[in-house]
Amino acid sequence: MPAATSLPVLALEDLHEGVLLKRYKRFLADVQLSSGEVVTAHCANTGPMTGVLHVGGRVRLRYAPSPTRKLAWTWEQAEVPGADGQPVWVGINTALPNRLVRATIETGCLEPWLGPIESIRAEVAYGLNRRSRIDLLLTPAEGAEDPRPIYLEVKNTTWCDGDLALFPDTVTERGQKHLQELMGVLPEARAVLVPCLSRSDLGRFAPGDQADPRYGELFREALQAGVEVLPCRYSFSATRIDWLGVASVQAQSEGS
Repeated sequence: MPAATSLPVLALEDLHEGVLLKRYKRFLADVQLSSGEVVTAHCANTGPMTGVLHVGGRVRLRYAPSPTRKLAWTWEQAEVPGADGQPVWVGINTALPNRLVRATIETGCLEPWLGPIESIRAEVAYGLNRRSRIDLLLTPAEGAEDPRPIYLEVKNTTWCDGDLALFPDTVTERGQKHLQELMGVLPEARAVLVPCLSRSDLGRFAPGDQADPRYGELFREALQAGVEVLPCRYSFSATRIDWLGVASVQAQSEGS
């Protein structure tokens, strides 16, 4: 794994620690806080959470009561055995990576790969009949070496095989469509896929062929077509998220 150069990119409000009792109905999780109180938290992750769903494991929740929210608690992080056998905290809230990657760009961490950026727009319509929305549309700064707009798609990535990050962990027709639409903006624009590696023990990235063979095929097609892949590595604590650099990319997962 490459040596980590840790740089804070996103501050978090203090999170509350507890133990996961159960996850159910996809969006709900019961957690016993360190005080002994049992609360129900929103689980902002619709996937199977392969490898990071551990009943009885330590978790961190965010408390944000609001009249517009049914639940005051949101499940943010889970502690799991890392690639080296040591515990590692994982970010499981799939609503966070877009904000996290945007903060990483604004901090300048990705300038060596993306060039200087003048502006960032979120959720811009694009694709076939403009029925999709790109996570981030970047406008290069004046004088940038490559002046083309940059269409950037973010994917939260927590499944792994050792230190190899894998996405997806289940069949994702939506993810397949995103790869096709990224290819569709070429060559008039740059297309960038950013797997957000939401755990610090991962140093490589590959498509999750075992979970979704079609996604793997499209991933390799996208690489050949010129789609850029920048797997961003992060470490998570109770108060902040640090950027650790860009992981290497493999066109195919091992054993697939």
